[in-house]
Amino acid sequence: MARVLCFLVVISFFGSILPAQDQPNIVLILADDLGINDLRCYGRGDHRSPRLDALASQGIRYTSAYCGLSICSASRAALMTGKSPARLHLTSFLPGRPDAPSQLLLNARIQSALPPEERTLAEELKKIGYRTGLFGKWHLGNGDSSPTSQGFDVAYEPPAKGKLDEIEGNKNEFAIARRASDFILSPDPSPFFCYVPHHSPHIRLDATDEAKQSFQAAFNPLYAANIESLDKAVGFILDAVQKRAGNRETIVIFSSDNGGLHVPEGHEEPMTHNSPFRAGKGYLYEGGIRIPLLVYSSTGRVGSDRVVDEPVSLLDLFPTLLRLAGIDVSKTVGPVDGVDLSSHWIEKKSLAMDRAFYWNFPHYTNQGSRPAAAMRRGEWKLIKHFEEPSIELYNLKYDPSEKLNVAMSQADTAAAMQKSLEEWLQSVGAQGCDRNPNANAELHAAIYRRFDSSSIRGDAGAKAIAEQWKPWRKLMNQAVQQQKPVLRPPSGEVNLYASDSKPHGNKIRYEPEPHKNVVGFWTDVNDWVHWDFLVPSDGVYSVEVQCGCGKGMGGSRVALTCGGQTLEWTVRDTGHFQNMVYESIGDLSLKAGEGRLEVRPKSKASAAVMDIRKIVLRKK
Repeated sequence: MARVLCFLVVISFFGSILPAQDQPNIVLILADDLGINDLRCYGRGDHRSPRLDALASQGIRYTSAYCGLSICSASRAALMTGKSPARLHLTSFLPGRPDAPSQLLLNARIQSALPPEERTLAEELKKIGYRTGLFGKWHLGNGDSSPTSQGFDVAYEPPAKGKLDEIEGNKNEFAIARRASDFILSPDPSPFFCYVPHHSPHIRLDATDEAKQSFQAAFNPLYAANIESLDKAVGFILDAVQKRAGNRETIVIFSSDNGGLHVPEGHEEPMTHNSPFRAGKGYLYEGGIRIPLLVYSSTGRVGSDRVVDEPVSLLDLFPTLLRLAGIDVSKTVGPVDGVDLSSHWIEKKSLAMDRAFYWNFPHYTNQGSRPAAAMRRGEWKLIKHFEEPSIELYNLKYDPSEKLNVAMSQADTAAAMQKSLEEWLQSVGAQGCDRNPNANAELHAAIYRRFDSSSIRGDAGAKAIAEQWKPWRKLMNQAVQQQKPVLRPPSGEVNLYASDSKPHGNKIRYEPEPHKNVVGFWTDVNDWVHWDFLVPSDGVYSVEVQCGCGKGMGGSRVALTCGGQTLEWTVRDTGHFQNMVYESIGDLSLKAGEGRLEVRPKSKASAAVMDIRKIVLRKK
């Protein structure tokens, strides 16, 4: 009876949803660092992946699918929220790569975990009666940011290293798959969301001599053996889906968090290549952001043997899967950066080739890439580098390998795309990079100028080309040794949430609706808000305000005061009051003890000042 009452409350609060019997089961399988062509169904003849190849033939295979960003935690955060990593200020792996003298710029300072106020796919599905389970690698934080705090009923997170046997598997792929299969086969009749983010084929890898011997003709026998093992593990899950059967549809999705690792890292030999695409993990070239994506429906609703070249994004899975479950994202979460693909899946509608895709990556990586941003629109791809700055422009239709930079000869196209990219960076509150005061120009040149770590090397085996990478790899490893990490521990943060605020005035108030959760109705310029809190220790704290402003309503001038200091900023137009961005507004020097933070408008540009969801004080 309690379950029925809860279900009715959900319907009344969130709007109409599908009848329970029409809500599909969802199985989302994510590989770790699997490249765009690492499966045989994507053309990799030296690998064996029979179960995934069969899945591709029974559903949709995307050839131009993109990740949220070319590195793990950032991409996983985008997958779980439908929001760009640039908007989340989570644009690298956790806890982040240290700064080094080899860098001309400093890495952007990222969130220490997926912000707990963000609404995940699991949270939304759980609210309408789904069983939710995670089996594998979360990599988005602990505590309030852990899987069980972010919507998962159960979470099985084994380490990245298992045993070379049929019980665990080198990357615990078999243990993960079996636990996921048990979840799928539960007698509970409720619809379920089963998220399976594997550790495989992320380094370090191992395989039996017998397994490696069977792949002697492969680019890298060790890697090929692990792909086959991953495929076998996926097969366990697909068998469970088949065994479960029943009248309820099950949607199975398989993808990767980013492109394949094309440089030696953790091993003397590179694991894979992404040919014909340039570079790999860590880069904004196609090899780093283009990923495999397979979609299957047990009822055949998505069709079979569909090959789609129109570009899509992992961010699209959030609104698409929620729509198929009967959830109106605009009423529960608010604006997201992904696009609903449900009509494309079910009604076979074509997708727009001229849709714009954007990435911001203000970091150096262990793979050799440097801070940059990028966008794709139609057949054109633009990359903006932050060091020089400079741009590259490629026509992906005629130059998928991104070898010929036509920014000079196609100046009008380059200028228009650069303008669009700059506008997007501004609209989402994207972070940039400050100059590194300790930069060593000679070391920078040795690592980034004299050796091209984005080069394509698929024409020879990994062993044959490993020797030429050794000097570069040694320099790269030495560059970050004994350097300070990018992040401070989360204990160095103070999070001031809208729900804890004290509004003052005629109109301003806390709005508790799940898709809002903000200090809002800020229509009177004389209204203001404050928070009382404890400063954990003496020090300098950077200040970020998570806020949104309606379309055409930006321009209000606002002051934040704390500890006798004032920071001012101009509210930007984010397109919607719940289209939140993190605004970095400056630093405060604070003493440990009781603190009070006030936010007061100095001028109002339009109907309302803004909405605030959270303020973060992060010790530097």
